[in-house]
Amino acid sequence: MRRGLATAATRLLVLLLAMTIGACAAPKRAEEPRETPSRRTSRPTKPGDMQRGMASWYGADWHGRQTASGEKFNKNALTAAHRTLPFGSKVKVVHARTGRSVVVRINDRGPYSRRRIIDLSEAAARRLGIIDSGVAPVTLHVLSVPGRGGS
Repeated sequence: MRRGLATAATRLLVLLLAMTIGACAAPKRAEEPRETPSRRTSRPTKPGDMQRGMASWYGADWHGRQTASGEKFNKNALTAAHRTLPFGSKVKVVHARTGRSVVVRINDRGPYSRRRIIDLSEAAARRLGIIDSGVAPVTLHVLSVPGRGGS
């Protein structure tokens, strides 16, 4: 009985050792090439930074109201709201599905939905072709930031 127990324990130990070695030797998944952190970031701060996410738009209901920057919102201007970019920053917004793009100036804060990264004026949304859908996947390319190669 004792010999059978020792043999079972040895087999179990060998099995665990083989599983551990096998797990270490498992092929790694191919990783997607990464963009350098200074180029793509969750919080863009300087020219060259990128951000990917969803865009939405706002228009007539806000037309003429004061924005967070102090200027009056104009639904016909190429402007946008962003949570962190300084006012006056210029951003190229590219529709991820169609490739259409527009350059906007940040003059407001928002969006207030966590799922979105930028709120576009009606004119900017029209140029991107997202008036009907209301939202669209986009990539933001920071072109200039006041005080940092800015406008």
